[in-house]
Order: sequence, then C-alpha cells, then structure tokens
Amino acid sequence: MMNRIFLLSPLLMFIFIFTFCSQKEDTSVLEESNVPDTTTIVSPAPIIIVIEKDLLYNEYTLADEYPYKDTIRSFQWDKIRDLLHLLDSVQQQHNNWAILQNYKNMNGVAPLVKEFKRNVYKRVADMHGVERFQSVPLFHPADTVTGERYGRDGSPVRYLGEEGGLARVCLLSSDEEWLVPQKYVKVIGDTITFNHAVFVDRHNQNIATLEKVGSKWLVRSMNPITTGLHRPPYAQETPLGIFLLQEKKQKMIYHKDGTTETGGFAPWASRFTNGAYLHGVPVNVPRTTPIEYSASLGTTPRSHMCVRNATSHAKFIYEWAPAEKTVVFVLE
Repeated sequence: MMNRIFLLSPLLMFIFIFTFCSQKEDTSVLEESNVPDTTTIVSPAPIIIVIEKDLLYNEYTLADEYPYKDTIRSFQWDKIRDLLHLLDSVQQQHNNWAILQNYKNMNGVAPLVKEFKRNVYKRVADMHGVERFQSVPLFHPADTVTGERYGRDGSPVRYLGEEGGLARVCLLSSDEEWLVPQKYVKVIGDTITFNHAVFVDRHNQNIATLEKVGSKWLVRSMNPITTGLHRPPYAQETPLGIFLLQEKKQKMIYHKDGTTETGGFAPWASRFTNGAYLHGVPVNVPRTTPIEYSASLGTTPRSHMCVRNATSHAKFIYEWAPAEKTVVFVLE
C-alpha cells in the first residue's frame, strides 16, 4: 500500500538504469599545504521525494492495490518515486532542454545505423529494438559518418550546444553524449520546469498523474487504461521510456488498418512519441458521438501503440498537462 509520505533511500533499483550528464567531481588529492584551514566542502542537499494524494480527477479511481481476475494489481509507487527522483535530480542542474523530433519522418528519414535488423513488423530497427521510422539518428562523437543507434521521437534531452550542424545532446536515460543532426532537435530553452508527470504502467494497465506543488508531488488521478498490443502488422506496444507530451488534438482521426479510409476518431488526444497518444475511448465510424467508458479499460493491451483512458480522464489530461512541459514515463 502507498504511504502518504515517501522518503527516498540512497540506493534503489530503477525499472531502467537512469543516469544523466554531469560534470565529474574532482577526486585528485591536494597537498595539505595547499588547503586553507577554513576549507568547507558544500554538498547538494539530498533530494527527498514526498508524494501525497490530492486528486483533481476522481472518476473511476483505483486503489493502490486492487484485484484483477486471480491476481492483485497495483500502482508501482517505488518505481514512480525513483523516476521522480531522477527528474528532480536532473532539474537541480541548469539545463538547456530540447526534444528529439521526427513524427512521421517530418524531418527526414533517419540514415541507417551501424547495426540493424528487420523486426517482425518488417521495419528496420537498431539492436535496442528502436525502429528507424519516426526516429532520430544518434552519432557517437568519435564517428559522425554512421549513426550508432536511434533515439525515439519525443525523448527529452539536455542540449549542450551545436557543432557544425550537429547538436550535442545527452539523454536522460544515459550518461553518454551524442551528436544529432540539428534538424531533428527542437530546443525548448533553459527556463523550462517539469512539474507535471504522467506514469503509464504497461504491466498493471493503469495510469497515475502527478503534479509538483512546492516541495511535494501531488497525485492528481489514478485510473485504468489499456496500452498498445503486440500484433503485427499494425498494432504495436506502447514503447517504454521517458518522453515529453508534444501536441494535442481534440479529435485524433485514425484510419482503418492497412487503408487510407477513416476508421473513426479518438477524443482528447495528447501525443508523446511517434503515433502514441493518451486519448479517450475510440469512436469507430459510423458513430460520431463520444463514448465515456469501456469495460476493457484496465484489462489487457489492445490499442495500436496508444494509451486508452476513460474519455473524461483523457480530457482531464488534455486540459491539465502543458505541452512540452509534461514528462510521460512508460514503465513495466
């Protein structure tokens, strides 16, 4: 069960091994004669993560733990707390933020990387499983001729400068620096503060929204969802990772599989990576009126990469979460 207040212990295992770029601490030993008697080492204040429930949306609210068939599902508060610690730690630095972007290859098809394969969807993917389509090439600083791997559309990065048309960036999920063609990078500035976070849990098929107010992270909603289904050639899993909410559509029109024919619309859609949206219950043609809730929510994956919510909850996220300032964590 979730306690009202969480205090972060010094060593915790993450769902991902998350680190971030930082300057290395100088560990060289100084001669005693060079150190004044008044020398004081000032360490950053430890980050304490405090999570409290203060719901702004209270329809279909799930408990911290709840039954599902013959199992118990839950909100993974330990993992959520760890990821909030990562986010707060990164924000202690003075960062210039940017987003990797290539929705529908709008900035050009990413070049082939050194090692790639065809996946079950018959699309090129790197050895980490990230597809070439709608992704961004990441070049190692020692080799700017052939990319090393792909970065997902919507990934937030620290923007470290530009070198000859290449942006130098650092992903939140790694301490490595990468070079990226500038056309794939949207700089959003050094005054951004990420106070809104959405946690999509693929394993438990639930979603939690949190907002930082003062020194606390307040839980704003706890709801059932369904995520993307692995079903080639059309349906695909919601990708794991860290993303920024990028754009919003009151109605996201979708096509019938394998055609250009309109299949219907998803209401109150907020896109975070590739064609993955947080949205309400889909409305298939010929119906035109919204559907508030589906009994399939909170059960098993069934979408085409998107995250389905109750329509009123999707509308809440649409209105509550600011674009390019809301972090979306997809965890397992």
